Amino acid sequence: MRAALHHLLALPFYAEAVHTIAPDPIARELHNFDGFLRDTCGLKRSTCVYRVRHLEAFFASRTLDESAESLALTIPAIEAFLVDLARRHWRPSSLGVVCTSLRSYLRYRALRGDDTRLAVSTLPLIANWPHRNPPKVLSEIQLERFLQAFNVNTASGMRDYAIARCILDLGLRGDEATHLTLDSIDWRRGVVTLPHTKSNRVQRMPLPEQAGAALARYLREGRPLTNSRYVFVRHRAPFGVPLTVAAIRNAMNRAFERCNLDDQFCNTHVLRRSTATRLQRANVSIKEIADLLRHRSLDTARVYARVDIERLREVALSWPGSTS
Repeated sequence: MRAALHHLLALPFYAEAVHTIAPDPIARELHNFDGFLRDTCGLKRSTCVYRVRHLEAFFASRTLDESAESLALTIPAIEAFLVDLARRHWRPSSLGVVCTSLRSYLRYRALRGDDTRLAVSTLPLIANWPHRNPPKVLSEIQLERFLQAFNVNTASGMRDYAIARCILDLGLRGDEATHLTLDSIDWRRGVVTLPHTKSNRVQRMPLPEQAGAALARYLREGRPLTNSRYVFVRHRAPFGVPLTVAAIRNAMNRAFERCNLDDQFCNTHVLRRSTATRLQRANVSIKEIADLLRHRSLDTARVYARVDIERLREVALSWPGSTS
């Protein structure tokens, strides 16, 4: 129900109705925080939505007297809010995201002149071990089977194969592949410009030969005649409409099913992880992997350092009391 009702936010009369009502202090604060995330931090709309939603839930968890007295995040209120979420069986990873949203709001309040150093320092560190196992990736044999699952003699097969090559060779996310346009590709220089990234920053990347060949064949032989500037479009009515993230995900899942790998892999992110793993095994540095995947933190890319079991054996200490 909530997901369906959120579509009302896109209706013009609803937006006008919201702005004509005098907002209360909490609604005004949420609106200002959303503007800070969008205009100052340059975050994507989806990130702004969940951070504001977490802050709204925090304010809703407080009593009316507390909300009227101050909008600051007090330490007891933060602890009570997180403990309540934990009692409702929220996962540690989700609690960590909530803490990130609260930390972002405290940063916003600090820029407004409030002293939030004590509150920031007392935000709890949620115990979570999501990377205790190596990431699940395709082996070279499995990857070859996956790429052979596309029928490149059909228009839709050429399109789906080009999508797979872009994700594998450029490390694209599904959302980045959907927003790839004809203007994004500089064929003479061999450069791809990504205007719609997760960090909302324009980034340029070299166009690998195999991805470029797959794209060129699709544009010449498979792409339907359309005025749309998006590279990957629908081949059925309505024609020319850009593919959604769900459509790209389904295309990759169908390929996994055709090569009998659907019981092990699904979606598009496993292809992105496989790209990082292949680079790591080819002695590419973590910094270079992070640059390709457009990770702002090296800690995000360090997970791929644990896939090379042979090298890990070289640095592993012997077990206490063992002979080797």
